[in-house]
Amino acid sequence: MSRRKMLLTGGALGAFGAFGMPTPAFSREVSPWTWSPSGSIAGDGTGADPRQVFDAEADPVSAQLLDSGAVPEVNRLLWDWIRNDQPLPAGLPGYLHDFIEKARQLPSWADRAKLERAATFNKSRGLYLNLLNGVGGGMLSTAIPKEAWAVYYSKGGADMEDRVAKTSLLGFAVGALNAYRPDGDCIVNAVKTRLVHAAVRHLLPQSPHWKWGPPISQEDMLVTWHTLPTYAMRKMREWKVPISAADSQAYLHVWQVTAHLLGIRDEYIPATWAAANAQSDQVLPPNMGPTREGVELTDILLGQLAEQTSPGSISRPLVNALARYLVGDQVADWDGIKREPVWGPLIATAWPALVRFREGVIPLPLVPEVAWVIDEAARQYILFYLTKGRETKIEIPTVNRPE
Repeated sequence: MSRRKMLLTGGALGAFGAFGMPTPAFSREVSPWTWSPSGSIAGDGTGADPRQVFDAEADPVSAQLLDSGAVPEVNRLLWDWIRNDQPLPAGLPGYLHDFIEKARQLPSWADRAKLERAATFNKSRGLYLNLLNGVGGGMLSTAIPKEAWAVYYSKGGADMEDRVAKTSLLGFAVGALNAYRPDGDCIVNAVKTRLVHAAVRHLLPQSPHWKWGPPISQEDMLVTWHTLPTYAMRKMREWKVPISAADSQAYLHVWQVTAHLLGIRDEYIPATWAAANAQSDQVLPPNMGPTREGVELTDILLGQLAEQTSPGSISRPLVNALARYLVGDQVADWDGIKREPVWGPLIATAWPALVRFREGVIPLPLVPEVAWVIDEAARQYILFYLTKGRETKIEIPTVNRPE
């Protein structure tokens, strides 16, 4: 997607609202919350509707930082806080220091052996996971109205390359071999993201464009969570990727721990894949649909992906076809992804064959190591492209999307 096309698209969508035509409304029938906390990692809970629950620990911390004007200095101090085992820098407000020290602790139910096994699983399945969590999860997220609105009207919506780069920091950290080891950075990026979510909850209601109530509830975070591990596991099963029961449980576990660190309450975190699938079926479909903002964000995201892969006229049709293949026609139509009569059928035929070939060679000696090197190189290239080679860290925002 050329810059000209992006500007024209953005201009057209902007004019759509400027001439008095309303943004397409999204509404759903609100049904009672029926998912039982007995299926959670906690095993029990209050049963409170997660649509009315937020983050009682992080929210007042971010609000106080913003209201006191302390965020720029805090971002400066936390810039070089990057390792899981690294002490916090001196000079942080006491209430923030205390929050982070508590928030960075792994839950008592975290299983180191499963976390290590998940890292090994990511080593051989990185290609699928990066594709599903990146492209697939990205396209699902823009078809979730509340998420699309929150991204679009917050600060990150004005600079999607920076927004995607910072989101990728957490996504890649979860899939890293040392994700939860002392020298990894998954805990750091998760805690910083939790503070960002709390800041957005404080800032967005102040935007004149925001009219959807408090953002990023526990349900909203669960909906996003299911566009990542639950969706990815379902797709890999659909592609007949052989996954052992131990690997499957380990992959679920690394995302359970990540959910906890992001501030999702244990009573909402599914304990098993059966519980996760049941919860996903309850919360994901009702929260999906088309929006103007989602279509615009999709166009920008796919344009970025096309530029990353191979700049030129062929890349965008290929990316369109790949995205449609990953999420299906309904979500692709909601996202405004163009149908590609040549590339669409080709990808639908070629991808299953590629999976069969790849799974046939994965058991061979050194193949997982080689696959990991290639996947890691691709991750680093994507981050380098998005950041333009600049060092990028997750930072607490101080404003909404500029007017």
